[in-house]
Amino acid sequence: MARAEPPDLIILDVMMPDMDGYQVTAELRKDPQLADTPILMFTAKSQVDDKVAGYDAGVDDYLTKPVHPAELIAHLKALLSRTRARQPAKTPTRVAYTVGVVGCKGGLGSSTLSINLASSFAQLTKTDVIAIELKPGQGTWASELGFTSTDGLNNLLKLKPNEITPVIVEKQLTATAFGVRLLLTTNLSLETDYATLGEKLHSIIQAAAQLSTFVILDIGSPFIPGFDKICSLCKNILVITEPQHSTIKRTRILYDELRNVGAGMGRIINLILYNRIRSEVQLTSTQVSEMLGGTPITMMIPPAPELAYQVSQMNLPLINIQSDSLVAQQISQLARIIQTQIA
Repeated sequence: MARAEPPDLIILDVMMPDMDGYQVTAELRKDPQLADTPILMFTAKSQVDDKVAGYDAGVDDYLTKPVHPAELIAHLKALLSRTRARQPAKTPTRVAYTVGVVGCKGGLGSSTLSINLASSFAQLTKTDVIAIELKPGQGTWASELGFTSTDGLNNLLKLKPNEITPVIVEKQLTATAFGVRLLLTTNLSLETDYATLGEKLHSIIQAAAQLSTFVILDIGSPFIPGFDKICSLCKNILVITEPQHSTIKRTRILYDELRNVGAGMGRIINLILYNRIRSEVQLTSTQVSEMLGGTPITMMIPPAPELAYQVSQMNLPLINIQSDSLVAQQISQLARIIQTQIA
């Protein structure tokens, strides 16, 4: 029991069934996890030899019965305070600033924006950036960027949530030439266990957040298991939409939901208008904002079909192919906006 749930303090009696208190103490002291746990021997055996045997076994204090409750409490407090005093101060765990990218449906460009924003932020800040393709069975980054291995996320999903640690996650990250580490996923969905997916993705994000200062999540759409828990880990969410009536209506529902889910009141939500296709028949940015109840548009991303075609040819994000293009400039500006929001 002590190994399963390590206690702050252990109280033993000498007279116990199967093993006496001395034997139990000796066994506890052999366990590295319990070697420093304070042990109080509280017993009716009051002879000097009994006390010596207790201290030899490894108890920290020896108290004989009967005793006033106030004295017992005083001994317990003293043991706990001495233990805390000799424990080294814990180093604060580094937690990354996490940004989620999501649209009201698939096909709005979350994958493209996520990878390009990650690359732009890495260039801007010269810091370590991790981008996670959080869509098992819908992976695109590997094929576009020329990577043959796509098992990073899937390998982690084979583990139990409590087995997913920063060390394990780091082994599944793929390094890139543009300064971003990627957690890639396959485009095969048959192996995905959706019943436990939400809890596992939550553990993966938490572990990855201890490996970097900035993490970008390609969430895709809200139809992923555990969407609310994923959003609760994001300090900033980019909501992508397109200038089409039906999409804007659905985006407003998503936007309102995000303000209420997972402590949404303290979260930054940026609206991104992404024009992926050149068209003369589409809403203006003013019309989009009005349909969203006056919500301001943080950034407009222009269409760049020619650059998009070159991505799979050159195996680089859009912004790394032509850094002076309008789409690259807009994404770089978005990276600067997020940098100011972090501060």
